[in-house]
Amino acid sequence: MANLFEELTWRELVYDATEGLAELLESQPTTAYAGFDPTASSLHVGHLLPLMGLARLQRFGHTPIAIVGGGTGMIGDPSGKSQERNLLSSAQIDENVAGIRVQLERFLDFDSRANAARIVNNADWLGTVDLLTFLRDAGKHFTVNYMLQKESVNRRLESEEGISFTEFSYLLLQSYDFLQLFDRYGCTVQIGGSDQWGNITAGIDLIRKLRARKAHGLVMPLVTTASGVKFGKTEKGAIWLDPERTSPFAFYQFWLNTDDRDTLRYLKSFTFLSKEQVDALSTALRESPEKREAQRVLAREVTSLVHGDAQIARVVEIIKEMGYEGRPMPGAQRTTVGLVGNDGRVDGSQLESLDGVAEIIHVSRPYKQVSREWRQENTLVEIGPGVVFGGSEIPIIAGPCSVENEKQIVLAAQQVRDAGANALRHTCAMPPSTSCR
Repeated sequence: MANLFEELTWRELVYDATEGLAELLESQPTTAYAGFDPTASSLHVGHLLPLMGLARLQRFGHTPIAIVGGGTGMIGDPSGKSQERNLLSSAQIDENVAGIRVQLERFLDFDSRANAARIVNNADWLGTVDLLTFLRDAGKHFTVNYMLQKESVNRRLESEEGISFTEFSYLLLQSYDFLQLFDRYGCTVQIGGSDQWGNITAGIDLIRKLRARKAHGLVMPLVTTASGVKFGKTEKGAIWLDPERTSPFAFYQFWLNTDDRDTLRYLKSFTFLSKEQVDALSTALRESPEKREAQRVLAREVTSLVHGDAQIARVVEIIKEMGYEGRPMPGAQRTTVGLVGNDGRVDGSQLESLDGVAEIIHVSRPYKQVSREWRQENTLVEIGPGVVFGGSEIPIIAGPCSVENEKQIVLAAQQVRDAGANALRHTCAMPPSTSCR
């Protein structure tokens, strides 16, 4: 078989691994899994590393399993967390699980005859096992001393808040997941971030004690940025895979703005580009950093994986119109579009698909009334970073009217025009305390 471990090594994706894993992956097809807790209805870019790990496994002939943690999600993993998570209801978790499933299907092949991927929900077994059975089958094999040695637990014990028994038990639940996947699907490998090492080795120990078999683990380095900012976080929050939470335009922009110092590492981690392709981009970045060729390839590759090629074409066209092709872009703007005095010909469907549009507001009052209220009470400023009013009367663009923001708002206004609104005119009306460009 092709050597997956060597592939992961040159990509700098091996932080630690159990002895013998490299030989196992090279010698025979293996089943491996990674877990995704449904704390939201969408994954974010921080989940891409284990997700890409599963995709690489499958491309090298192994069988991936993605666990959507409907059971463990009700508890919350203390790994890497300074305080306890808010517990979600069963209904919230079910909704989140459904959203995450759709995103996993973009990366994994569930129809392969040789090594079809699986999505499983650990609520299928954790939700049915009774407490006494769980304590007998799993709990008795872990001493409290053993659990206290785990970094995720130890760090929380040293904090002022401490750790609840609920989160303290998470290690047992994840270990039980590994055992169940071993029994049900012959899964012998678990992958995750480096903060998961303690949980993974606990599962390996449980399989060894109860089944007398050897299992393996591999953890990848946690992604950081050269500037010290947590990866995947911006001033506006997380970068989500769901286009309703983070538009494909803003998603592309996030990768396009990658620091030169991080770009090569991200190309290795988040794309399927070959070593030769990455080396060529490394040369381009070193010799002509101002062209940002490596960043543009990174943005295109990752956005294509998450949102598809059709969205790439639309995003690139918008960037050309805004004049930012080949150079960093300012912070993403999310525009609220209001259809004022709409005569019914504009339904907002074209606007809803426009990158950068946060929401559509249908306003029945005519333009003059809305404009007067805004000038007098300044009530519409809180709607969003930009407000586009359009419809059967004169559209109004309300800002802040920065150069960058205005260009994107104009694009949205063009969509109003194309949808059938008449008398399009660009007007910048600001409250007295703000100056227009």
